[in-house]
Amino acid sequence: MSATADHAETNLAVRLGFQPDQTVQEIGYNEDVDQELREAIEAATGTELVDEDYDDVADAVLLWFREDDGDLTDALVDAIAYMAEGGSILLLTPKSGRDGYVEPNEIGEASTTAGLSQTKSINAGKDWNGSRLITPKGAAKKR
Repeated sequence: MSATADHAETNLAVRLGFQPDQTVQEIGYNEDVDQELREAIEAATGTELVDEDYDDVADAVLLWFREDDGDLTDALVDAIAYMAEGGSILLLTPKSGRDGYVEPNEIGEASTTAGLSQTKSINAGKDWNGSRLITPKGAAKKR
């Protein structure tokens, strides 16, 4: 990969909200994930992604989710449990026409039910769409 392409990938991770020294927990890893995006997140944070067995809270959660992975609301609620107050979830779902595609209205409903707000949607790679989800400011203080 060229330095320019590497910089562009890192910029995608930065646009998605990843910052230096963040701990990012990855959930739903499988062989179909976008390796370039994973590497860009690691480059932007300067740390390796931690897996589902990580036993502390993370600054952000990277959640790969496909239609047949179960209930999206449950997956989001579980992801919130891994997240530090003020953290975010990057929900990655396959693009339209790809195996495992998740309808946008399902993402919206599941996010709302889980108590999350969608701040941005982005093309997160050749096969993946990303949705950045956060806990509304007032909700975090109630916990």
